[in-house]
Amino acid sequence: MDRYLPLIGRSALFHDIDAADLEAMLHCLGARQRSYPKGAAVFRVGDRTTAMGVVLEGSVRLEKEDYWGNRSILASFGPGQSFAEVYACEPDLAFDINVVAAEDAVVLFLDVGRITSLCPSSCTFHARLIRNLLGIIAKRTHALTRKIEHTAKRTTRAKLLSYLSDQAERAGSSRFAIPFDRQELADYLSVDRSAMSAELSRMKKDGIIDYNKNHFEIVRRSAL
Repeated sequence: MDRYLPLIGRSALFHDIDAADLEAMLHCLGARQRSYPKGAAVFRVGDRTTAMGVVLEGSVRLEKEDYWGNRSILASFGPGQSFAEVYACEPDLAFDINVVAAEDAVVLFLDVGRITSLCPSSCTFHARLIRNLLGIIAKRTHALTRKIEHTAKRTTRAKLLSYLSDQAERAGSSRFAIPFDRQELADYLSVDRSAMSAELSRMKKDGIIDYNKNHFEIVRRSAL
């Protein structure tokens, strides 16, 4: 785990916490590391947990399947990002989504109960950890709200423009990479892949965007 300490220290959960305290803190939080091959389930629908995860390598995504097996991607998380905080904070709340390794992944699990309850060792970092955890949950709620805004648009082009605009703003640049391939992007926006690909081609032809695989550029801002 030592080689991941710089990455762990930069994660939102450990913001403003002294790096010198990190190893002792991880021990106090019952940190454990696990590896998952691409496609493996980290959590399945019906699972319960007291541990949140922090991605150390690769990426994981949150997926929802309906009765007929149609998949919708809710979010994707890469190195340094955390997931499953809400379920870990309420152990009686069973997962209603699947958490899947989008590629070979290494995940660090932390016992949220040890964050939200008083530590027997009276660790000084716990108050800061609780504030950080609340901040993460608030941002996660905001991200889900943004997804609803994208998918609520009436047309595939409007959904794409909404999502790509949001990604450009987050990157602070007209050029950016997205965490999805074409099928995953279609699942995220709840659109047909073929129709979406055709719309992307038309948008490129119209001079609105340019792209290569998962790398995009907003060429004409007025279209947004």
